[in-house]
Amino acid sequence: MTATTAADVTAADVTAPDVTALMRLAAEGATGALHGRVGALYLADGAVVHAECPAVPDIGWRLTAAGRLSPESWEEAVAEGGPAYRAGSFLVERGRLSRGELELCHLSALFDAAYFVLCPLDRSQQAPHRFLWEARHWFGPVRPVPAAVLQREVRRRRKLLERAWPWPEVDAAPVVPVVPVAAGPYGHGCAEPTCGRRAVLEAADGVRTPVQIARALGRSAFATLLDVRRLAAAGLVCTPRTGTAAARPPLVGPAAGPDLSLLYRIRDALEAL
Repeated sequence: MTATTAADVTAADVTAPDVTALMRLAAEGATGALHGRVGALYLADGAVVHAECPAVPDIGWRLTAAGRLSPESWEEAVAEGGPAYRAGSFLVERGRLSRGELELCHLSALFDAAYFVLCPLDRSQQAPHRFLWEARHWFGPVRPVPAAVLQREVRRRRKLLERAWPWPEVDAAPVVPVVPVAAGPYGHGCAEPTCGRRAVLEAADGVRTPVQIARALGRSAFATLLDVRRLAAAGLVCTPRTGTAAARPPLVGPAAGPDLSLLYRIRDALEAL
């Protein structure tokens, strides 16, 4: 196996959505951490076993914010299981989580963090470009993810964002509702926000960014980002691109065009398949 040094993994290797360095390390069966200022991807025998990004809620934050674990139970797992690189297994052994819950929560957090590691919100920051051989994460492996699967998921998510609203300025800007949530209705031709999007609107105070709202709600940062882009497309939040509401669909008569609310619901249902 050809050795890969830190110098070999250049910044150009992992600029979003290019995952050349990750794929090369996976092909070599590498174990260690591909890391940089935006976060890190941990590999074991070429598969991704953990991802961390300071900008997004990690698995501990999600579990405690949702009330699934008490902060004390999480701290116990970190303190007792972390030094042996098996904090996740500790939660199952102590009956805090079932194995299925652990895998589901861990995969969700892994894909979420990995997206923002490989696609930094700050376009001036480079994706991870240094590889530290044999580095391991204290949480421990749960269900390894092949690098090719992670690559496909990152690209799929980028396409979802582009389809929802093609201007990325909203991703890192404060979310400013156009109309107070309680004021509704949202006008003819504008889809009523789904439960998730309504929660985002209720948490939007004109100061929090999408990832800060995700942290406040204890939910996926990517899902929140996607909700914000869809709210922008619906004209329900101000956008940095114009400084005002996004262009709303024109007022039309019943026979002049499709029911946009219905189209939104159909789109959401198809993406959930």
